[in-house]
Amino acid sequence: MSQDTYNKIWTNVQKDLDTQLQTEREQFLQAESDHVKAFRILAAFYINYLQIFHHLEEAHSHIIHQQKKAAIRQVLDGVIGRILELKKEMVGLEISEFHYIDNVIEDLKLLPQDTEIPIPKYFIKENLEGLQLREKTLDEILLSAGLETEKPVEAMAFEDAIKTIQVAERARQGRRRALYMKQIYLKEQRKRQTKVQEQAGPNPDDAATLIQKVWRGYIQRKKTEKMREEEMIFLGMSFPPHLKALRSTSQMHIKQEDAPQGEVEESHEEEFIKNKLKETEGLDIRETLQDQIGQCFIECRHIIGKFPDYPAKEEGGSMSIFSQKTPEEILAEMAAQKELELQQKAQKGKNEKGKGKEKDKEKKTEKNGKKEEDEGWKMAPSNFFPILEEGNSQYKVVWQNRDEGRDFFQDHDPELIKAEKREEVEEEIRVQVDELMQQKVKNLKLAVDGEMSGKKKRGKKGEKKQKGGKKKLSELEKDLTPDRTIDSLYRELAEEGILIKVKPVNLSDYVGEYSYLGTTLCQVDVEPMPSLADIRQLVALYGILPLGSQTAHEKAPLVKALLLAGPSGVGKKMLVHAICTETGANLFNLSPSNIAAKYPGKSGLQMMLHMVLKVAKQMQPSVMWIGDTEKPFYKTVPKAEEQINPKRLEKMLPKLLKALRAEDRVLLVGTSSRPFDAKIKPFCKVYQKIILIPRPDYASRFVLWKHIITQHGGEITKLLNISCLAKLSDGFTQGRIVQAVQAVLSELRLLQMARKPLRTDEFLTPLASLEPVYIEEEETFKAWYTKTPLGRARIKAAAQREKAARGKKK
Repeated sequence: MSQDTYNKIWTNVQKDLDTQLQTEREQFLQAESDHVKAFRILAAFYINYLQIFHHLEEAHSHIIHQQKKAAIRQVLDGVIGRILELKKEMVGLEISEFHYIDNVIEDLKLLPQDTEIPIPKYFIKENLEGLQLREKTLDEILLSAGLETEKPVEAMAFEDAIKTIQVAERARQGRRRALYMKQIYLKEQRKRQTKVQEQAGPNPDDAATLIQKVWRGYIQRKKTEKMREEEMIFLGMSFPPHLKALRSTSQMHIKQEDAPQGEVEESHEEEFIKNKLKETEGLDIRETLQDQIGQCFIECRHIIGKFPDYPAKEEGGSMSIFSQKTPEEILAEMAAQKELELQQKAQKGKNEKGKGKEKDKEKKTEKNGKKEEDEGWKMAPSNFFPILEEGNSQYKVVWQNRDEGRDFFQDHDPELIKAEKREEVEEEIRVQVDELMQQKVKNLKLAVDGEMSGKKKRGKKGEKKQKGGKKKLSELEKDLTPDRTIDSLYRELAEEGILIKVKPVNLSDYVGEYSYLGTTLCQVDVEPMPSLADIRQLVALYGILPLGSQTAHEKAPLVKALLLAGPSGVGKKMLVHAICTETGANLFNLSPSNIAAKYPGKSGLQMMLHMVLKVAKQMQPSVMWIGDTEKPFYKTVPKAEEQINPKRLEKMLPKLLKALRAEDRVLLVGTSSRPFDAKIKPFCKVYQKIILIPRPDYASRFVLWKHIITQHGGEITKLLNISCLAKLSDGFTQGRIVQAVQAVLSELRLLQMARKPLRTDEFLTPLASLEPVYIEEEETFKAWYTKTPLGRARIKAAAQREKAARGKKK
């Protein structure tokens, strides 16, 4: 599609966003007492933002114009963060990670596929070169360490090799012989033609006909080329003649549409514009700033009677002076600030007394059983609403009514770059002017007022405050390797097998269908099983989107640790690798079986975790994976596992999470097939979000069988009943289905496919030999989940609803 199409998509989605923001402002002003109605409103907003997300991502990934991409990117990050905030509100309202919104999707006339969370392409595209280089470096390290071997070349038998060489040599000789014979034939033919011409003599009519033929062909080709060029210009698919000299530049931009953003940006031109601004406007900006600062200090001296102190660099320098206020207003503000400080000090004692009284009142009300009535649900304040409003207003001011009729190349706008770079130039010049004016003010105070600046004393006090206000660093935050580079730490962790290679798996490869009966089952008080599409959505929300977007990770509800629990074969490890693939994250394997006998002792464990944390933060995004994560929290360690010391990480994991900040795009992911073997309290304290992955339902199994058979080279015919296989495989996980397909579709069976199509009964024998998920095991997982914080809260809320319903009946 052309750039006009994607520009129209952006225009339409900005209109939708503007409408959504206005609706949200009006809707969330008042509290909603009806929780069902509140959830429907939240679900509708959540789906609307998902639709906006889809269209914004499409426009961002295809538009060439870099300044437009930057504007879309700002809004895109805001939409991602808003979706995460709405998800948190939905979880708090429903007290469940899984939501069934079939009715809302139906009301909005959408398909379940429209609610899938897209993975933005810029997560990988922006750092593509770095990721490729990192993957190549890791391969080299693993090969040199002997942890990975090159794919062996299949050896050919001696007789087969001789036959292959003979065939090739005979073919070469045959081609040379044919070429030689052709040359002899052409030579003899030329000799015969020359003899005939010499005998007959030249014919003028033939010569004229030949010349006419060549000339008419040339003229017709030129006319056709001209007509085609005019048609292409008319259709807007080519450039006018006066722009043909710049056509190569345009084609280069079109080819770079799918290239990384860093390769497309016009950094050299931006630098040129900045330097040009310094040359042309730098002197005027410097003189203007000096005059303004000097005038301000002279006016202040007339009012106060002496020159005020020059603002320090930490306070903003001359920026704190230029508040577009008169010296009288500035002095009034300073006096008002002093009064406020005195009032705050006086009120501290009163507040402490008031708090004590409030606590006493709360205790009395608790004793008497009097509680305030629930006013209803109200939306929490958003960190991303201002970002969305700013992006929306920027679009209206800069891009909405912009005439782009002559912008054929869609590369950049020099005027917008100039406006951005002018601010940078002013800031750089302001720092230089501050240094100069600070010395001038100091000299004036000595010459006119005869006093010394008291800044040194203030600086000492400030230093003391800073020293006293420093936070104590935890064990893992202290730099235990100050003399080592990140590259050396990266190499050591890779050689030790802690930093492992990511398997290239996309989230879309985790195949599963949407559950269409969720709302219906909820209406008859039956708890529906979550579908694999719900699992895919949660992994995208809690794992991929925050790791991919720095803005979303810093301002959205922070998730430091994620637990994937479920029977073996449901795809837990696959999801871990999918998170890393979609975000370009490093993968650190901290499983008890992997770190056994590595870095022994407490100091060794501390050093290992410090190295992992240092490399993960420096080369973010990163994922720290703990397989069989219930083992560090064992109630009792089995004798067979005492040697590997599985509980090494139990005390260090909370410290590891404490060392992670909002700006660190590092996620701890645990996978467990037996979470009920762990102590529930410390286990749930570490993992903030717990996703229980069930076995696939009928719809998901139907899609899985189709996908896996075709993926392994099989063909689906009338003899192969996929519905029958989906019904018979009830209770089997995705991994078991893959094993059954692999057992049937061997190389020999694939060769027989043309004359012997696949049949249903071929898959039954290998499937019957595998172990399913029994009902007892599934019930054990459900019982364990009810003991988690969210499970307990859900049971408590259900009990309160039953109690309220009984009270209404009475």
